[in-house]
Amino acid sequence: MKIAIIGGGAAGFFSAIAAKENFPNSEVTILERSDKLLSKVKISGGGRCNVTNRCSSIDELCEAYPRGGKSLKKMFYTFSNKDATQWFGARGVPLVTQGDNCVFPESQNSQSIIDCFLKEVERLSIKIELNSGVRSLKSIGDKLELEFINEELPSRIFDKVIVATGGSPKRAGLNWLEELGHKIEQPVPSLFSFNMPSESITGLMGIVVENIVVNIQGTKIKAAGAVLVTHWGMSGPVILKLSSFGAVKLHEKEYNFKIRVNWVNEPNYEKVTQYLKNIMNEHSNKILSNYRPYAIPDRLWMFLMDKYGISSDRKWGELGNKDINKITNFLTNEEYEVKGKSTFTEEFVTCGGVSLKSIDLNTMQSKVCKNLYFAGEILDIDGITGGFNFQAAWTTGFIAGKLL
Repeated sequence: MKIAIIGGGAAGFFSAIAAKENFPNSEVTILERSDKLLSKVKISGGGRCNVTNRCSSIDELCEAYPRGGKSLKKMFYTFSNKDATQWFGARGVPLVTQGDNCVFPESQNSQSIIDCFLKEVERLSIKIELNSGVRSLKSIGDKLELEFINEELPSRIFDKVIVATGGSPKRAGLNWLEELGHKIEQPVPSLFSFNMPSESITGLMGIVVENIVVNIQGTKIKAAGAVLVTHWGMSGPVILKLSSFGAVKLHEKEYNFKIRVNWVNEPNYEKVTQYLKNIMNEHSNKILSNYRPYAIPDRLWMFLMDKYGISSDRKWGELGNKDINKITNFLTNEEYEVKGKSTFTEEFVTCGGVSLKSIDLNTMQSKVCKNLYFAGEILDIDGITGGFNFQAAWTTGFIAGKLL
C-alpha cells in the first residue's frame, strides 16, 4: 500500500509515523512543499517547543480550544496529552512540566523533538521528498492521484493520502480541497497581541501584571491571566487567549475595538471599595506612592494615579469617598482602545480551515473523498497557547494514521 502524507510539519510527521507503525509493509512518503521540515516545531515556544499541556482532565483540555473542543473530546480518549507524554518518553525524549502545566522536552530544546521524529522516520524507512508541493488531487477509483506545483514532477497515484499542510492564512490556499467538495471555514488569524497606538500605557513597556481580567467591549468574550505591556500595546497569555476566543469577531471588527481591564481580578465592585476603605482607615498615615493596593506593580500604580488626577504624595487617610470610588473604577473597569494586531511569527495560528462537518471524526477520513484523511491545523481546530495546538496535531495525526 502506498501512503502519501502532504506536509512535513508536526501533524505530518506524527501521522506518517502512526501510519507506518500500523501498516509496516506499506510505503509511506512525506511530501513537503518547501525545502525545510518541522520549521514550526523548531521555533515554537522560543525554540523550546511546548509539546503539550498537563491538564488534569479531558474536559479541562477541551476548554482550551475555541474551535473544535467538543469534537476533540472523543478523540482525546483515543490519544490524550498523557499518551503524548508517554509517546515521546518511550522514544527517548523525556518531558518536564512547568508550573503553568506547559510541557517541554527536558532538554529545553526543540531540536530534541525534531531529532526524535527524524530518527523514527529513518527507523521506519519513511521517505521524505522536499520541494514537492501538491497542487491538486482527484479520485481514480479507490485510489488518489496527486499533481504537483512543480510541473516537472509527474503526477503520482497513492492508495491513501493524509493532508497535514498546516493552517492556511488565505482561503485561496484551500481551494483545491474545496473543489473536492469539502466545506471550508474562513481562515483568520488567531493568537496575536493588541496594538494601542493612542494609549499612553505603552510607556510602561516591560511591566507584567500576573492576574487580571480583560473583556472585549460589546461582547461576552473575556479571559483571565497575565498581561505584558509592550511598546505597541498589550500581550501576554491573557491577550493571546482573548485573541484566540475572539478571532472571528475581532476579524469582523477589522481589529478596531475596545477592551475593559480589571487590574485586580475582582469582579465585586463593592468588595474592592471596602478593601480600599480598610486601607484608608488602617494605614491612614501611609502615602499612596508607598502603599499599593493588591500589590500591583509600582509603575502601573503611579501611572494610574497620574492618569486619573490623584496625587501620589497624599496620605491614604486624606482620601474621600469620591477618591475611593475613582480608584475602584480604574482598578476594576479601565478602558483601552485597540487599533490593529501584531502576530507572533513563531506562534502563528489560524482558525478556520476544513470544516469538521466534512470529516468523519472517528477516523479523520473525508466524507466526500474516500481514502483521504486530515490531521493538524488544516482542520477548523485551534487552541490557545500552552501546547494545545501541538496536542491537537498529535491526536488527529495518531487517529488519521490508523487509516480506517
